[in-house]
Amino acid sequence: MLELSTPVQYVKGVGPRIAEILASKGIHTVNDLIHYLPFRYEDRLNPRGIAELRPGEMATVIAEVRNSGLFRTRRMPIFQLTVGQGRARLRCLWFHAAYLQDRFKPGQMIALHGKVEEDQRNRELQIVQPQYEILGESGNGDASESVEKRAAESLEVGRIIPIYESAGQGKLTSRWFRRAIRTALENLTPDLPEAIPAVVRSRMALISPRSALWNVHWPEPGESLQQLQESRTPAHIRLIFDELFFVELGLELKRRQQKAKTGIAFRLDDRVRAALKRILPFHPTTAQKKVLKEIAADMEKPYPMRRLLQGDVGSGKTIVSFEAAIIAIENGYQVALMAPTEILAQQHYLSARRILENAGYRIVLLTGSLEADRKRDIQRHIAQGSAQLVIGTHALLEEKVEFAKLGLVIVDEQHRFGVMQRLKLMKKSSDCEGEGSPASPNTSGSENRPHTGPGEPDVLVMTATPIPRTLALTLYGDLDLSVLDELPPGRTPIVTKCVPDGQSPKVWEFVRKQVAAGHQAYVVYPVISENEENEMKAAIKMYRELSSHVFADLKVGLLHGRLDADLKDQVLRMFQKGELQVLVATTVIEVGVDVANASVMVIEHAERFGLAQLHQLRGRIGRGAAKSCCILMTAGKITEEGQQRLDAMVTTNDGFKIAELDLELRGPGEFFGTRQAGMPDFRVANIIRDANLLEAAKREAAAVLAGPSSEVSPEEISRALVQMRARWQHTYGLVEVG
Repeated sequence: MLELSTPVQYVKGVGPRIAEILASKGIHTVNDLIHYLPFRYEDRLNPRGIAELRPGEMATVIAEVRNSGLFRTRRMPIFQLTVGQGRARLRCLWFHAAYLQDRFKPGQMIALHGKVEEDQRNRELQIVQPQYEILGESGNGDASESVEKRAAESLEVGRIIPIYESAGQGKLTSRWFRRAIRTALENLTPDLPEAIPAVVRSRMALISPRSALWNVHWPEPGESLQQLQESRTPAHIRLIFDELFFVELGLELKRRQQKAKTGIAFRLDDRVRAALKRILPFHPTTAQKKVLKEIAADMEKPYPMRRLLQGDVGSGKTIVSFEAAIIAIENGYQVALMAPTEILAQQHYLSARRILENAGYRIVLLTGSLEADRKRDIQRHIAQGSAQLVIGTHALLEEKVEFAKLGLVIVDEQHRFGVMQRLKLMKKSSDCEGEGSPASPNTSGSENRPHTGPGEPDVLVMTATPIPRTLALTLYGDLDLSVLDELPPGRTPIVTKCVPDGQSPKVWEFVRKQVAAGHQAYVVYPVISENEENEMKAAIKMYRELSSHVFADLKVGLLHGRLDADLKDQVLRMFQKGELQVLVATTVIEVGVDVANASVMVIEHAERFGLAQLHQLRGRIGRGAAKSCCILMTAGKITEEGQQRLDAMVTTNDGFKIAELDLELRGPGEFFGTRQAGMPDFRVANIIRDANLLEAAKREAAAVLAGPSSEVSPEEISRALVQMRARWQHTYGLVEVG
């Protein structure tokens, strides 16, 4: 008998060579093979008579082989087979199929399935590249009964047939997978583990794992073809829920373990509230008040805060994070804010100085490009505790960086960092914490506050990329979620238009009028220099053309990722001060650049950008009271998916709607472009399609971990946790929990 853990090479008909091909599809064990699900199904339940066939339909035919032969054209060899039912005849063609010339013999009965076509020359019906199965010899008596028996037992006809993606450049066909998976299921041990507690199985009406595996590959007669195609049969639901339940169980366990750790119970009294009011540059939105209340409530608790703050571009996440920082600083702790790029770190640093320095808080910036002496000086201030808010890039993770008393970690654009980087920053508290080395207190009296002792710092994760709820439940399911879904007052909606680059003279004239009215403009290109992709306009070349011809009388700047940090900073400061009227840039401006006077953005080759990226770029304008306009210029032929992205940008400014569409277009695995984000590698589930099952899995996981009861026994909880840990390590590709 085969076990789930048996290497796939030991399945009959596989062997070491084919096992290597399967490995490229992530199939290493019997368990992997039987979870390689069909991507669609074909209805081959009712074989048709040849005389009933009509062009354009998919049909299954059982007929007798009459003759066959191989003939060669200048382009390829073509194998032709003629089958018949009485006087009715049907021709079948296979291209590049010399290997078939000894396969068929006159008199054989054969099952065929494919799309019926009409030969334009002689009007005869034919099937090109049909699926086939030889059933036996034609004849009377026992021979005829044998053919009927073979047809009834066929894996190709008389049933709904599973269709699989081929592997090994077509060497392992859908037909091969049908036979291999059937063999594996027939020889699989009957004792499949059942780790989902009985009460959950009952509430969710889940069938057994064995029944689910059989029925998902070999549907029962009468199964709805539509439900099969939509993955909504009881078999599909069992396998999907199975995956989602153990992911959510792991995330729920991480949440509970986190809350069992010792954190810092920050105090939020009248003095701290007064400090918060002092730094606010404007009246906060209702959403900002609500989110700050959630964060403050977390920070008061004795266990570490783990919260995700997400909001659309321009919704005011930065000021909320500064308010959280004030709570920590006023309690005598340091705060670390880590950003993914130097430009974004510099933006945060400038914003922090503008908002916080007048209130007496000490802020430093630590990036990799700083000179060694300056870097050592800043590191000393951090270690001594005199630096209260430390803003930086990956440079904060260096071993030489030690905090005197780290109380809060803020991670901006979390999806650009690996999970381990976040953990590394959290461990930056000094070993001497709690032994007389508190952070340098603020002048408002925090030096008299009691020291609350060592504890893990709170963590606030921020992202300007709106994350659909389904993705947040799997990607950040161990974090509490806060959402800023309201723009600050005075912001006007951005008008977005899409035009072909043939209209560029009109576009440049519009930009010129906006500049004449006192506003500034961005012009964005997908590449830096033209040798990257010759057919695309490049930032450096277009900067020369725009600055010397189109806008020769205007002040035009250039910003891209290859400029050294000082020059980037200089260009950005000039644009912010209004010394530059037009900024030609690449996607280096995607996050963190805040220039309220910029009211126009032109994005060339807009069809080449991702939807989330287009939305982030557009968020650089519309940050003031002036009416803003984003112009998407396109060149050449646009794909259907590209057109969908552009249409979405024109019709909505809602980042969450855009994120939902982006998730649908690209799929979960590509939403952040990477596995480093910690996305589970699902085999069966699809978090877009299976959103309701994901919510149910989260609910049931929380109920199971609530502890033993009359519904769930300690043994069931233990079995579920053992299975969960195995899944997280070996199947989902995530780190072990618990």
